[in-house]
Amino acid sequence: MRRNVVQAASARLVASLGVLALASPALSGDAANFLPLGFSADGRYFAYEEFGVQDGSGFPFSNVFILDVAEDKWSGGSPFRVRIEEEQPGLVQVREQSHEKAAQALADLAITEPPVIVALNGDAEPVEDRRALSFGAPGFGLEPPTDISTLTLSTFPSTSTLPCVESYGFEAPVGFALELKTADGVRELHRDETVPASRSCTVDYRLHGVVAPVNWAWRNFTPVAIVSVYSHGFEGPDRRFIAVPVTASP
Repeated sequence: MRRNVVQAASARLVASLGVLALASPALSGDAANFLPLGFSADGRYFAYEEFGVQDGSGFPFSNVFILDVAEDKWSGGSPFRVRIEEEQPGLVQVREQSHEKAAQALADLAITEPPVIVALNGDAEPVEDRRALSFGAPGFGLEPPTDISTLTLSTFPSTSTLPCVESYGFEAPVGFALELKTADGVRELHRDETVPASRSCTVDYRLHGVVAPVNWAWRNFTPVAIVSVYSHGFEGPDRRFIAVPVTASP
């Protein structure tokens, strides 16, 4: 009886790890790095990269995403994913390959506008609450920012198209909601109805930062919130990133 229980548990573990590896190209307890690549001149499209090295395998990976800010969906055929299944030559080559895969889409969508960091919960910054982040329109010179807004992230048990509970034995995948508080009130920017398989079996979320085109405030362009997504990995939670447009009004 004991042997059967162990065999069944081992089978579930092997199955879960195998499906997790298929669901995401880099699930090994690693924390991806985030790099904004740019916006289109009209602010409609935003490109960014997540990259890193898998903890378990040592394989370097790089994924390039293009967000349609107006429609809140991926565009240009993204994401463009590359993983090199060897420990060398490292990040330089894998990032060159992902950028090469994305180059035509970046050119077609005219993503040439440099991005600016509006606000950031830096990895090494001693932030008390990484589920909240305030920002405003930049001041001139030494003047403080104006029109302060606050993003607030909340989480809740959800469902997924992956059998996170039924087959893998995890707790229910975690979904998130994002609210924006301004002088005009509070509005919800996003709420998960279910967790997409692209996030794998999620365990938590954090607010990483806010990015925007240069001079976004006076040009009336929409900034973008960057959300860290943590999912079950082989050696611990894996971090990836998703982007949510911060629209000021419906």
